[in-house]
Amino acid sequence: MTSPRFPVFDADNHLYETRDALTKHLPDRYKGAIDYVDVHGRTKIVVRGQISNYIPNPTFDVVARPGAQEEYYRKGNPDGKSRREIFGAPIRSIPAFREPAARLELLNEQGVDRTLLFPTLASLVEERMRDDPDLIHAVVHSLNEWMYETWQFNYEDRIFTTPVITLPIVDKALEELDWVIERGAKVVLIRPAPVPGFRGSRSFGFPEFDPVWQKIVDNNLIVGMHSSDSGYERYTNDWYGNNSEFLPFQPQAFRMLSAWRPIEDSVAALACHGALTRFPDLKVAVIENGAAWVAPLLKALKDLYKKMPQDFPENPVEAIRRCIYISPFWEENYADLAELLGEDHVLFGSDYPHPEGLAEPAKYAEDLLAYIDDEERVAKFMGGNLATLMGYPAKLETPAGV
Repeated sequence: MTSPRFPVFDADNHLYETRDALTKHLPDRYKGAIDYVDVHGRTKIVVRGQISNYIPNPTFDVVARPGAQEEYYRKGNPDGKSRREIFGAPIRSIPAFREPAARLELLNEQGVDRTLLFPTLASLVEERMRDDPDLIHAVVHSLNEWMYETWQFNYEDRIFTTPVITLPIVDKALEELDWVIERGAKVVLIRPAPVPGFRGSRSFGFPEFDPVWQKIVDNNLIVGMHSSDSGYERYTNDWYGNNSEFLPFQPQAFRMLSAWRPIEDSVAALACHGALTRFPDLKVAVIENGAAWVAPLLKALKDLYKKMPQDFPENPVEAIRRCIYISPFWEENYADLAELLGEDHVLFGSDYPHPEGLAEPAKYAEDLLAYIDDEERVAKFMGGNLATLMGYPAKLETPAGV
């Protein structure tokens, strides 16, 4: 590709973990918590003795083609094709999915200046260990060690890999924050879900977690809240009468109706329980959770605040519009979201190299220009907003692809 006209700071890229990502640095006393087994010729991950199908191929040696579902999301599925038909033939993982030097070369080829880089397999960890906070912290730290060893947290000021901060034990969360900050992290990944603990779960908006938010603000970190297994499958199971795990690659219509409830609840908790007010400089980037939930939530909060202002530390809509930044799904309308949040709070994310993402992220500017006749606004959405948020100039001195 030639260099694009617009700055491209992709808020949603992914790495594919290697088989030892969760275990390489795990203390010996926890070694049996995660394993891999062969099931009828397929490798499956085992968490605490339970085989998980959350990720169909947890080794990522073979993966779906990037952008395999683009047509599905652009046009729907009028012919009722199966998931296998939609995904098409898989591919072997390439070095750019596994290590930073090759990924940087790929970014140059794609015309992408910078990217946030999220893990993939990590999203299964916390929910499957929710009754053992000590184990959660141990596995998360092991993963963070692997990510730093393999990717770093800031590779040449262009690839920003996101270490996980898990919150069950606040003192350990603070230790983990210190560890990743010392190693150059600029964005941390926090699961949008109630925080598990020894006496049940609770909201991360409660004052108990203020030391975590304070350290994040003091060090000018961005909180990435990427879609994950937030534990809401237990509510769907109440309707289905079973006890299945969340299987993101086996969608069901009934479950999809409430698929974005976890992020809606998470943002509402930060506002209603006061964290956004106590920390007005907190910056939360909501990634790969879409934007369909935003308007209903803001409408509901506006109505509640009118009726019950005494229950809020400030106007919750104003708090959200100040602190929350959202990367909508690429098939959603960026202009509509900008009307709700403000145009500085809308971020482009491609979800590359996942099949539901875009095969060529930089070309998404053409999609935006088709309905936003304002190159300055498109430039902000494609990269300017995230660059400003992270304290970088919108364009590289030598643009990607040149």
